[in-house]
Amino acid sequence: MKKLALHWQILIGMLAGLLFGFIALQFGWAEFVGNWIKPLGTIFVKLLKLIAVPLIVASLIKGISDLKDISKFKNIGVRTILIYIGTTVIAITLGLLLVNVLQPGEGISEATVDKLTNTYASSSGVTSKVAEAAKQKSSGPLQFLVDMVPDNAMNAMSNNKAMLQVIFFTIFFGISMLLIGEKNAKPLKKFFDSLNDVVLKMVDLIMLISPYAVFALLANVVVTSGDPEILVALLKYVGTVVTGLLLMIGFYCVLVSVFTKKNPLWFLKELSPAQLLAFSTSSSAATLPVTMERVEEHIGVDKEVSSFVLPVGATINMDGTSLYQAVAAVFAMQVLWPEGLSFANQISIVLTALLASIGSAAVPGAGMVMLVIVLESVGFPKELYPVALALIFAVDRPLDMLRTTINVTGDATVSMIVAKSVGKLHDHPKAKDWDDHYDEVK
Repeated sequence: MKKLALHWQILIGMLAGLLFGFIALQFGWAEFVGNWIKPLGTIFVKLLKLIAVPLIVASLIKGISDLKDISKFKNIGVRTILIYIGTTVIAITLGLLLVNVLQPGEGISEATVDKLTNTYASSSGVTSKVAEAAKQKSSGPLQFLVDMVPDNAMNAMSNNKAMLQVIFFTIFFGISMLLIGEKNAKPLKKFFDSLNDVVLKMVDLIMLISPYAVFALLANVVVTSGDPEILVALLKYVGTVVTGLLLMIGFYCVLVSVFTKKNPLWFLKELSPAQLLAFSTSSSAATLPVTMERVEEHIGVDKEVSSFVLPVGATINMDGTSLYQAVAAVFAMQVLWPEGLSFANQISIVLTALLASIGSAAVPGAGMVMLVIVLESVGFPKELYPVALALIFAVDRPLDMLRTTINVTGDATVSMIVAKSVGKLHDHPKAKDWDDHYDEVK
């Protein structure tokens, strides 16, 4: 009997998790889900994060060391950053257009605002986001450059939030390997080539439990969801964000079709396991190992390109999150501060959301920290920050899941475009499985 494709296994796990979550919610089994089901999902996410840094180090050093000409790496880097900036600006602009046309803030009553404020404004989730945003805002204009350079490589590699520091060190290390000559670098190159193969095999093994893990993750999301009445009240806002995110998927499909001449539906099918995991985990960083595996082994992007484009994208390219920033900021202003909705302020939102996305961590909840920074840039009253976050807090988790899916799709799209532009997009990639060498050791 033919084994069910991975994306179907994960999708079935997701649907089963949602269904079980709703049943558990009705019968009051939330504690059972938290104690006995949630841990499987937590372990799965920790396993993915466990191998994220080793995978970045091994694959990026392998990609750079395989280059014979450093100028190729410069071309890849420049194209990657420019395309990422371009797609992010388009995402923010699209979000602003939708929120101004659909006006989701007009349907929110004062009673709903009061209820949201009383429920969430003083919660630790909201207050911690305001405090973190204030900390980031107090930094100097070039602080993001300072933060990119680690003072201790081991410390950077022990912190998944320091992904840019790991990338900086790894690129520095890889280029230095090239400069000592092929003969001197050969032992190190063999080590990192082998390490890369081992970590990719770890990805294959971890993915064996992915259908069960997404079941656990989504069941827990459902049983910990907020008041259904509040969700209904915010339906127009949610619909505006979701419409924008779906339009971004369409935009990516157009880019794939035009620039790589590949079938967009084929692209989405091959990437779908990474998209489904991004939806379940709400973390680009946790999904990165799977994204790299799908893009390299199933879509055909050469490691020279994917090993740079994808880790950088997981850190600085957040199209879905940036679109959400634009919608959420204007939505909050429509409800709480309508006099601030000037054209100049909306241009400021574009620029601030772009810069904030570069320094934002690829972890769940980072979007709300970015939102405070965006609101501050337009002069939004500080005393209303908790109320503004409370407005969207109830629906932030499901929207976080959706926008992380868009972030991952954007990273994969750009990797394909860059690979095609430098002749590194292969037509017949060879996918590996966890048991390829099992006969040798059993």
